Amino acid sequence: MVVLVALPLVGAAGLMAPAFAGRVPRGYGLAVSGATLAVAVVLLAGFDYSAPERMQFETDVPWIPGLDLRFHLGLDGISLPLIVLTALLSFLCFGYLAGRSSQGGIRLEALRPRALVFTLLVLEFGMIGTFVALDLLLFFVFFEVVLIPMYFVIAIWGGTQRRAAAIKFILYTLLGSAVLLLGLLLIWSQTGTLDMVALAQSHPMSRATQIIAFIAIGLGLAVKTPMWPLHTWLPDAHTEAPTVGSVLLAGVLLKMGTYGFARIAIPILPEGAATIAPWLGAFAVVGIVYGALACLAQQDLKRMIAYSSVGHMGFILLGFATLTPVGINAALFGNVAHGLITGLLFFIAGAIKERYGTADMTRLGGGMLGRLPYVGSLLTFACIASLGLPGLAGFWGEMLALQGAFQPAAILSRPLFLVFMTIGGLGAVLTAAYFLLMLSRITHGHPGTTPPGPPVETAEGIPGLTEPVAAGTATAEDPLLLSTANVVRGEATGEEPFVDALVPSPMDDTLGQSAALARRNAAGDESSDLIRESDSAAGPKHPATTPQTAAGLEDPATAPQLTDVMPSELAAWVPLVVLTVLFGLWPSALLGLTDPVVQSLLGAP
Repeated sequence: MVVLVALPLVGAAGLMAPAFAGRVPRGYGLAVSGATLAVAVVLLAGFDYSAPERMQFETDVPWIPGLDLRFHLGLDGISLPLIVLTALLSFLCFGYLAGRSSQGGIRLEALRPRALVFTLLVLEFGMIGTFVALDLLLFFVFFEVVLIPMYFVIAIWGGTQRRAAAIKFILYTLLGSAVLLLGLLLIWSQTGTLDMVALAQSHPMSRATQIIAFIAIGLGLAVKTPMWPLHTWLPDAHTEAPTVGSVLLAGVLLKMGTYGFARIAIPILPEGAATIAPWLGAFAVVGIVYGALACLAQQDLKRMIAYSSVGHMGFILLGFATLTPVGINAALFGNVAHGLITGLLFFIAGAIKERYGTADMTRLGGGMLGRLPYVGSLLTFACIASLGLPGLAGFWGEMLALQGAFQPAAILSRPLFLVFMTIGGLGAVLTAAYFLLMLSRITHGHPGTTPPGPPVETAEGIPGLTEPVAAGTATAEDPLLLSTANVVRGEATGEEPFVDALVPSPMDDTLGQSAALARRNAAGDESSDLIRESDSAAGPKHPATTPQTAAGLEDPATAPQLTDVMPSELAAWVPLVVLTVLFGLWPSALLGLTDPVVQSLLGAP
């Protein structure tokens, strides 16, 4: 267990060695995360499935003896799936980056790929530690560790508004963490211990104390989940984060909040949970409908997926609010399903943004299934999985959550939860509506006139970690890209520099003229013409605008050619597709792990 937690941290510390002063070796992060995944698989194979409710692979040593704080780690049927999910998504993200860096091309050291690998390894360390910690203070420490690396992932390697999004993320989450800490300290002051196992077995606090502690802890966890109306940091963070940041944020970080409800709030504070559950259910169903309506209004693909997470997290919170085995199992199943499906969605959204130079659906146009048949098909699969198609993993979490609301715990008002169930069902219909509408806009119909844009300056656009894939800009011989590279290096190009005609922004200071190029292309100005001119030596220019193209259509024979799925992308996406199908067809693979634990926690005296 200690090896599992320590490996990413040791790997990150290794990057501080003088031997790595130049740059990170290719595949270093992949090797470290692969070793971590291997340890997780060993734990998965050695887990005693006949007693998933029992803590296994425990490490319990004194940490601060004078305060009765212990370094207590362990796994049960709730945390094991999340550990494997965390290790898998981290490995896939590193594989996505390392595989693409092997394709060669321009290397710019200004964006510090070594720092990115270091940051992602520290992030993995904090995420894994959160799911195995069995001491409340240790849980809080790991819970906080993830904030700083995720802040830097957004602030350094994000999009044009990355700094504002990162500050909003850190302010919201730090405020939530402060309230969470107050709740944990209240438990400590009343019980004298922070051991989760002991606290879940006996409930020595009064009802009033439990209510206060549940509100404080619940608010702290709700910010991370995020629950409406504490969700406003999420769309900005996802929109500006690089692809790997969005995948880990949606796939793992959001699960830390919902995991806290299952591990701490409900089993340790049962009377507080019973009192607050109706309010939790109300906020959950509002979040379901609000998230769906917000998705219908979005034009940016990544922002739409971010708002979809608000709705999906609403179903998970509704499951918790029922205080029944069915509902809580639905929440735990939905946790894993959302991590797989939404992680896949953000991988695909990043690929689309890189190819088209934008994630704006009004500029993407239609016909993606014709231009990028594999990317379009995988996007379609991920969307129908996310909307809850039976036979795929997204179905079971939503269906079981609604079933739990149909028959909530006896201490709760059934008529009230029937209302919640009805509203949640409406939200499920709206979820299908916005995904199908999005697919009809960008995968079907005629291609739009948006040309392939320059590489997006995010983690997936970090030279040396990935290369532009749009036809005509994919080679290192492109004079425009070479000029841009030299500008970022601060070297003379030997020719007139590429000058940004827009007002300078703080992003230009860090990312250089290539960021300005991306902004100009997003604004629809003449930058796309410059790209076309630089491509003229390799082939004919794109045809002039005709009445057909002016109407938003494009001749497929003369449309700019885009690269479909690349090997590194396929390697990262296929495991998520396989697991989505597997858990959809065989839900007992997860429910068999979680149900005994849920029954034990709810049946504890």
